Amino acid sequence: MEFPLFSIAGTAISLGSLFRVFAIVVGIWLVAAMLERSLLRFGGRFDAASWQSARVYLLSRLTRYAIWILGTIVGLSYMGIDLTSIALLGSALTVGLGFGLQNIFSNFVSGVIILIERSLKIGDFVELQSGVRGRVREIAMRYTRITTNDALDMLIPNSEFINGRVVNWTLDNSFRRIRVDFSVAYGTSKELVREAALAAAKSVQGVIEGEGMQTDVRLVAFGDSAMNYQVLAWLERELTVRPGATRAKILWALDDELSRRNIKIPFPQREIHFGAGVLHARVKPR
Repeated sequence: MEFPLFSIAGTAISLGSLFRVFAIVVGIWLVAAMLERSLLRFGGRFDAASWQSARVYLLSRLTRYAIWILGTIVGLSYMGIDLTSIALLGSALTVGLGFGLQNIFSNFVSGVIILIERSLKIGDFVELQSGVRGRVREIAMRYTRITTNDALDMLIPNSEFINGRVVNWTLDNSFRRIRVDFSVAYGTSKELVREAALAAAKSVQGVIEGEGMQTDVRLVAFGDSAMNYQVLAWLERELTVRPGATRAKILWALDDELSRRNIKIPFPQREIHFGAGVLHARVKPR
Protein backbone atom coordinates (compact mmCIF):
# COMPACT_ATOMS: atom_id res chain seq x y z
CA MET A 1 0.00 0.00 0.00
CA GLU A 2 2.89 2.36 0.69
CA PHE A 3 4.96 1.38 -2.30
CA PRO A 4 5.68 4.53 -4.38
CA LEU A 5 3.80 4.46 -7.65
CA PHE A 6 4.83 7.83 -9.07
CA SER A 7 5.82 11.26 -7.87
CA ILE A 8 4.29 14.73 -8.19
CA ALA A 9 6.44 17.81 -7.59
CA GLY A 10 9.05 15.60 -5.89
CA THR A 11 6.52 13.87 -3.60
CA ALA A 12 6.18 10.09 -3.82
CA ILE A 13 2.58 8.93 -4.29
CA SER A 14 1.53 5.48 -3.08
CA LEU A 15 -1.70 3.52 -3.30
CA GLY A 16 -2.36 4.10 0.42
CA SER A 17 -1.97 7.87 0.10
CA LEU A 18 -4.35 7.89 -2.87
CA PHE A 19 -6.99 6.04 -0.82
CA ARG A 20 -6.57 8.45 2.10
CA VAL A 21 -6.83 11.49 -0.12
CA PHE A 22 -9.88 10.00 -1.83
CA ALA A 23 -11.53 9.45 1.55
CA ILE A 24 -10.75 13.04 2.62
CA VAL A 25 -12.12 14.57 -0.59
CA VAL A 26 -15.26 12.41 -0.56
CA GLY A 27 -15.84 13.21 3.10
CA ILE A 28 -15.53 16.94 2.51
CA TRP A 29 -17.86 16.75 -0.51
CA LEU A 30 -20.43 14.91 1.60
CA VAL A 31 -20.13 17.56 4.31
CA ALA A 32 -20.63 20.23 1.64
CA ALA A 33 -23.78 18.48 0.36
CA MET A 34 -25.19 18.08 3.90
CA LEU A 35 -24.51 21.73 4.72
CA GLU A 36 -26.16 22.83 1.47
CA ARG A 37 -29.27 20.76 2.20
CA SER A 38 -29.45 22.21 5.72
CA LEU A 39 -29.27 25.76 4.38
CA LEU A 40 -31.92 24.99 1.76
CA ARG A 41 -34.22 23.59 4.44
CA PHE A 42 -33.71 26.80 6.37
CA GLY A 43 -34.50 28.81 3.23
CA GLY A 44 -37.71 26.82 2.84
CA ARG A 45 -39.18 28.84 5.69
CA PHE A 46 -39.36 31.84 3.38
CA ASP A 47 -41.51 32.43 0.35
CA ALA A 48 -39.83 30.78 -2.66
CA ALA A 49 -40.21 34.01 -4.65
CA SER A 50 -38.68 36.24 -1.94
CA TRP A 51 -35.17 37.65 -1.85
CA GLN A 52 -34.61 36.00 1.56
CA SER A 53 -34.95 32.60 -0.07
CA ALA A 54 -32.70 33.74 -2.94
CA ARG A 55 -29.99 34.84 -0.49
CA VAL A 56 -30.10 31.50 1.32
CA TYR A 57 -29.84 29.69 -2.03
CA LEU A 58 -26.87 31.90 -2.98
CA LEU A 59 -25.17 31.19 0.36
CA SER A 60 -25.72 27.44 0.04
CA ARG A 61 -24.26 27.28 -3.48
CA LEU A 62 -21.21 29.44 -2.74
CA THR A 63 -20.58 27.51 0.48
CA ARG A 64 -20.65 24.24 -1.43
CA TYR A 65 -18.18 25.51 -4.02
CA ALA A 66 -15.87 26.89 -1.31
CA ILE A 67 -15.84 23.60 0.60
CA TRP A 68 -15.13 21.69 -2.60
CA ILE A 69 -12.10 23.87 -3.30
CA LEU A 70 -10.98 23.62 0.33
CA GLY A 71 -11.31 19.83 0.27
CA THR A 72 -9.17 19.57 -2.84
CA ILE A 73 -6.47 21.78 -1.32
CA VAL A 74 -6.54 19.82 1.96
CA GLY A 75 -6.27 16.53 0.08
CA LEU A 76 -3.27 17.67 -1.94
CA SER A 77 -1.60 19.10 1.17
CA TYR A 78 -2.19 15.82 3.05
CA MET A 79 -0.30 14.00 0.33
CA GLY A 80 2.63 16.31 1.03
CA ILE A 81 2.46 18.08 -2.30
CA ASP A 82 3.78 21.62 -2.19
CA LEU A 83 1.06 23.64 -3.87
CA THR A 84 3.51 26.37 -4.77
CA SER A 85 5.50 23.88 -6.81
CA ILE A 86 2.70 22.89 -9.17
CA ALA A 87 2.64 26.14 -11.11
CA LEU A 88 3.43 24.11 -14.20
CA LEU A 89 0.26 22.09 -13.62
CA GLY A 90 -1.67 25.32 -13.29
CA SER A 91 -0.26 26.54 -16.58
CA ALA A 92 -1.27 23.29 -18.25
CA LEU A 93 -4.74 23.63 -16.76
CA THR A 94 -5.00 27.15 -18.17
CA VAL A 95 -4.08 25.86 -21.62
CA GLY A 96 -6.67 23.11 -21.22
CA LEU A 97 -9.31 25.66 -20.30
CA GLY A 98 -8.40 27.67 -23.36
CA PHE A 99 -8.93 24.69 -25.65
CA GLY A 100 -11.19 21.95 -24.36
CA LEU A 101 -12.79 23.35 -21.19
CA GLN A 102 -13.47 26.91 -22.25
CA ASN A 103 -17.24 26.53 -22.40
CA ILE A 104 -17.41 24.64 -19.10
CA PHE A 105 -15.31 27.26 -17.33
CA SER A 106 -17.34 30.06 -18.92
CA ASN A 107 -20.61 28.52 -17.74
CA PHE A 108 -19.23 28.02 -14.23
CA VAL A 109 -18.13 31.66 -13.96
CA SER A 110 -21.46 32.79 -15.44
CA GLY A 111 -23.31 30.77 -12.82
CA VAL A 112 -21.32 32.41 -10.02
CA ILE A 113 -22.03 35.87 -11.51
CA ILE A 114 -25.76 35.08 -11.68
CA LEU A 115 -25.77 34.03 -8.03
CA ILE A 116 -23.80 37.06 -6.85
CA GLU A 117 -25.71 39.63 -8.91
CA ARG A 118 -29.05 38.07 -7.90
CA SER A 119 -30.45 38.86 -11.33
CA LEU A 120 -32.18 35.47 -11.19
CA LYS A 121 -33.66 33.55 -8.30
CA ILE A 122 -35.47 30.27 -7.92
CA GLY A 123 -39.10 30.66 -8.96
CA ASP A 124 -38.56 33.56 -11.38
CA PHE A 125 -40.40 33.42 -14.70
CA VAL A 126 -37.98 34.30 -17.50
CA GLU A 127 -37.94 34.54 -21.27
CA LEU A 128 -34.67 34.10 -23.13
CA GLN A 129 -33.58 35.59 -26.42
CA SER A 130 -33.76 32.09 -27.94
CA GLY A 131 -37.50 31.98 -27.16
CA VAL A 132 -37.32 29.64 -24.16
CA ARG A 133 -39.81 30.70 -21.48
CA GLY A 134 -40.46 29.19 -18.07
CA ARG A 135 -39.69 29.09 -14.34
CA VAL A 136 -36.18 28.93 -12.89
CA ARG A 137 -35.92 25.69 -10.92
CA GLU A 138 -32.19 25.34 -10.31
CA ILE A 139 -28.98 27.31 -10.84
CA ALA A 140 -26.19 24.74 -11.06
CA MET A 141 -22.46 25.00 -11.81
CA ARG A 142 -22.82 24.58 -15.56
CA TYR A 143 -26.48 25.17 -16.36
CA THR A 144 -29.75 26.70 -15.17
CA ARG A 145 -32.80 24.45 -15.22
CA ILE A 146 -35.91 26.06 -16.71
CA THR A 147 -39.31 24.35 -16.46
CA THR A 148 -41.78 25.48 -19.11
CA ASN A 149 -45.53 25.71 -18.60
CA ASP A 150 -45.76 22.39 -20.47
CA ALA A 151 -43.70 20.77 -17.66
CA LEU A 152 -40.63 20.42 -19.88
CA ASP A 153 -37.28 20.76 -18.12
CA MET A 154 -34.68 22.58 -20.22
CA LEU A 155 -31.01 22.84 -19.22
CA ILE A 156 -29.75 26.23 -20.41
CA PRO A 157 -26.00 27.02 -20.27
CA ASN A 158 -25.35 29.76 -17.72
CA SER A 159 -23.43 31.81 -20.26
CA GLU A 160 -26.65 32.35 -22.25
CA PHE A 161 -28.04 34.35 -19.33
CA ILE A 162 -24.94 36.57 -19.30
CA ASN A 163 -24.37 37.05 -23.04
CA GLY A 164 -27.97 37.14 -24.28
CA ARG A 165 -31.08 39.18 -23.58
CA VAL A 166 -33.15 37.87 -20.67
CA VAL A 167 -36.64 39.11 -19.77
CA ASN A 168 -37.34 38.44 -16.09
CA TRP A 169 -41.09 38.78 -15.65
CA THR A 170 -40.92 38.53 -11.85
CA LEU A 171 -37.64 40.22 -10.89
CA ASP A 172 -38.98 42.88 -8.51
CA ASN A 173 -42.67 43.60 -9.00
CA SER A 174 -44.96 40.57 -9.31
CA PHE A 175 -47.63 42.59 -11.14
CA ARG A 176 -47.38 42.81 -14.92
CA ARG A 177 -49.60 44.20 -17.67
CA ILE A 178 -50.80 42.14 -20.62
CA ARG A 179 -52.04 43.43 -23.99
CA VAL A 180 -54.72 41.46 -25.83
CA ASP A 181 -55.73 42.47 -29.37
CA PHE A 182 -59.20 41.98 -30.85
CA SER A 183 -61.30 43.43 -33.69
CA VAL A 184 -64.94 44.40 -34.24
CA ALA A 185 -66.94 45.38 -37.28
CA TYR A 186 -67.09 48.96 -38.50
CA GLY A 187 -70.09 50.88 -37.24
CA THR A 188 -70.01 49.33 -33.75
CA SER A 189 -70.34 51.78 -30.88
CA LYS A 190 -66.94 52.42 -29.32
CA GLU A 191 -68.45 52.83 -25.87
CA LEU A 192 -70.22 49.49 -26.20
CA VAL A 193 -66.93 47.84 -27.18
CA ARG A 194 -65.21 49.44 -24.20
CA GLU A 195 -67.95 48.23 -21.86
CA ALA A 196 -67.64 44.67 -23.18
CA ALA A 197 -63.83 44.60 -22.91
CA LEU A 198 -63.81 45.96 -19.34
CA ALA A 199 -66.46 43.43 -18.31
CA ALA A 200 -64.45 40.61 -19.90
CA ALA A 201 -61.23 41.58 -18.10
CA LYS A 202 -63.07 41.96 -14.79
CA SER A 203 -64.53 38.47 -15.08
CA VAL A 204 -61.09 36.83 -15.22
CA GLN A 205 -59.87 35.92 -11.74
CA GLY A 206 -56.41 37.35 -11.11
CA VAL A 207 -56.88 40.58 -13.05
CA ILE A 208 -56.31 43.35 -10.52
CA GLU A 209 -57.38 46.95 -10.18
CA GLY A 210 -55.54 49.51 -8.10
CA GLU A 211 -53.82 52.86 -8.10
CA GLY A 212 -51.90 53.13 -11.35
CA MET A 213 -53.08 49.67 -12.42
CA GLN A 214 -56.44 50.22 -14.10
CA THR A 215 -57.72 48.08 -16.95
CA ASP A 216 -57.88 50.09 -20.17
CA VAL A 217 -59.31 49.66 -23.68
CA ARG A 218 -57.72 51.38 -26.68
CA LEU A 219 -58.62 51.80 -30.33
CA VAL A 220 -55.26 51.10 -31.96
CA ALA A 221 -55.92 50.98 -35.73
CA PHE A 222 -58.47 51.11 -38.55
CA GLY A 223 -57.98 47.83 -40.39
CA ASP A 224 -59.06 46.80 -43.89
CA SER A 225 -62.24 45.19 -42.64
CA ALA A 226 -62.37 45.91 -38.90
CA MET A 227 -61.63 48.35 -36.12
CA ASN A 228 -58.71 47.01 -34.08
CA TYR A 229 -58.84 47.34 -30.31
CA GLN A 230 -56.56 46.39 -27.47
CA VAL A 231 -57.42 45.59 -23.85
CA LEU A 232 -54.67 46.22 -21.29
CA ALA A 233 -55.04 44.45 -17.95
CA TRP A 234 -52.83 44.11 -14.87
CA LEU A 235 -52.23 40.59 -13.61
CA GLU A 236 -51.30 38.90 -10.37
CA ARG A 237 -48.22 36.68 -10.27
CA GLU A 238 -50.12 33.45 -10.94
CA LEU A 239 -51.42 34.84 -14.23
CA THR A 240 -48.15 36.60 -15.04
CA VAL A 241 -46.20 33.34 -15.16
CA ARG A 242 -48.79 31.77 -17.51
CA PRO A 243 -49.14 34.40 -20.27
CA GLY A 244 -50.49 32.03 -22.91
CA ALA A 245 -53.24 30.65 -20.70
CA THR A 246 -54.06 34.15 -19.43
CA ARG A 247 -54.43 35.52 -22.95
CA ALA A 248 -56.74 32.62 -23.81
CA LYS A 249 -58.91 33.32 -20.74
CA ILE A 250 -59.29 36.98 -21.65
CA LEU A 251 -60.13 36.16 -25.28
CA TRP A 252 -62.68 33.60 -24.11
CA ALA A 253 -64.33 36.18 -21.86
CA LEU A 254 -64.18 38.77 -24.65
CA ASP A 255 -66.06 36.49 -27.02
CA ASP A 256 -68.76 35.95 -24.39
CA GLU A 257 -69.19 39.66 -23.68
CA LEU A 258 -69.17 40.68 -27.35
CA SER A 259 -71.77 38.03 -28.17
CA ARG A 260 -73.93 39.14 -25.24
CA ARG A 261 -74.03 42.65 -26.75
CA ASN A 262 -74.50 41.43 -30.34
CA ILE A 263 -71.15 42.89 -31.40
CA LYS A 264 -69.93 41.26 -34.59
CA ILE A 265 -66.35 40.15 -35.19
CA PRO A 266 -65.68 40.62 -38.93
CA PHE A 267 -64.18 37.96 -41.15
CA PRO A 268 -63.35 38.03 -44.88
CA GLN A 269 -65.88 36.55 -47.30
CA ARG A 270 -65.02 35.56 -50.86
CA GLU A 271 -67.54 36.32 -53.64
CA ILE A 272 -67.20 34.63 -57.03
CA HIS A 273 -68.86 36.11 -60.15
CA PHE A 274 -69.26 34.32 -63.49
CA GLY A 275 -69.77 36.46 -66.55
CA ALA A 276 -68.88 36.31 -70.25
CA GLY A 277 -66.62 33.34 -69.63
CA VAL A 278 -64.47 35.29 -67.18
CA LEU A 279 -64.17 34.34 -63.55
CA HIS A 280 -63.96 37.24 -61.12
CA ALA A 281 -63.28 36.97 -57.41
CA ARG A 282 -63.06 39.56 -54.72
CA VAL A 283 -62.89 39.52 -50.96
CA LYS A 284 -65.08 41.74 -48.87
CA PRO A 285 -65.51 41.93 -45.08
CA ARG A 286 -68.56 40.56 -43.40
